[in-house]
Amino acid sequence: MENLVNTKTMCKVSSVLNRNNKDYGKKNMFDGTVDSCWNSDQGCPQYVRIKFGSAVNISRLELMFQGGFVGKECRVEAVSESGSAFLPITTIYPEDINRLQTFDVPVAHASELRLIFEQSTDFFGRVTIYQLRVMGERLGTCAEGEESDESDDDDLDE
Repeated sequence: MENLVNTKTMCKVSSVLNRNNKDYGKKNMFDGTVDSCWNSDQGCPQYVRIKFGSAVNISRLELMFQGGFVGKECRVEAVSESGSAFLPITTIYPEDINRLQTFDVPVAHASELRLIFEQSTDFFGRVTIYQLRVMGERLGTCAEGEESDESDDDDLDE
């Protein structure tokens, strides 16, 4: 099992606190350190959308929030490799704590994943994530020369 998020993975988020992508941007969730984070702006819902670039089987999600800024109700949705619409998978309920939390979320043949935080433990609806790992296995890769329909600003390697 491997972390399915890498430098070729595309990601979109609902918002970034004060539009400060350097300090609070989406790439900070995936950099492997607990010193940086994605911090949303206020308002519910907030979301993280991940496009893998190839078909994957997802086994589990690993999330580390900032206590007090936890997405306490999280709807998990996925697009199958042959589909175009997000379908509901499950709803998870993270605890309001600072440690890494693991959720079994079996999804077969997915091309995209979306986490929608319907509610937050923060009064203003902000969500802060220090680490996000999507664990599973890759089933294939994009064909050589295939282009993504996402813009360059969605790339994690910005």
